[in-house]
Amino acid sequence: MLRLTALDAEDLAIISAHMQDAVLKVGDLSYLQKSRKFALVANRFVWEHGARPAHFERRQAGLHFDRVNKVTAEQIRRDDADAVLSLLSIGYEAGKAPSGAIVLAFSGGGTLRLEVECIEAQLSDLGPAWATEHIPQHEVE
Repeated sequence: MLRLTALDAEDLAIISAHMQDAVLKVGDLSYLQKSRKFALVANRFVWEHGARPAHFERRQAGLHFDRVNKVTAEQIRRDDADAVLSLLSIGYEAGKAPSGAIVLAFSGGGTLRLEVECIEAQLSDLGPAWATEHIPQHEVE
């Protein structure tokens, strides 16, 4: 069971690597404006076993960001809670220290931009793994 905390851009890059190719529904995204938290639940691919294990696995994971001042979405259909998103990466754009923006990039060009006071994120697996037959593939241009 994976549990990670990110307090800087290097930590966030590690969380990004573990969340690459996670799939989730738009309805599993939540911004709690009063408490300044953004959270999501996704089925992440278990990359830490490598690309050639006896079988591939996915796990349900929760990821949340604290100290979020604003969330903006581009090319994400917020009106369709069942629309499926595939997370490609989580990046950080520094602002006036320690603030900045955490950018979640999805396949198809969708993005979520979290304006944050500082980086404060936690990733936790929520249950047991299950087998999957397919490893995520990306087209190389």
